[in-house]
Amino acid sequence: MIIEAPQKKDAPSGTAIKTALSIAGGKAAPAQGEELYSGARGALVNGVRVHSVRLPGLVAHQEVIFGDEGQTLTIRHDSLSRASFMPGVAVAVKEAVNRKRFFFGLEPILGLEGE
Repeated sequence: MIIEAPQKKDAPSGTAIKTALSIAGGKAAPAQGEELYSGARGALVNGVRVHSVRLPGLVAHQEVIFGDEGQTLTIRHDSLSRASFMPGVAVAVKEAVNRKRFFFGLEPILGLEGE
């Protein structure tokens, strides 16, 4: 499950969708019980539930929760200022002039995934 809370108009955000697609190769347990109101369990992105919270003043928050019988693992990221994105923007701008095509995210630039 992913819980994200940036101050954005789209829901879920592109970041949350990309995170869900990245972890979708793992096992996403089916939700148990009945969903009484449509969407109460969040959007389903490749088997991963994504919950989007939209409140004024939130810059970026993403929490990924993995769970199994009797245990959970939570990974959380919070950006408290838009300035925290500037190092990545600077890397992308410098590298963009050397690229012949569009790319999404810093992973290709940093060599973390194939182009």
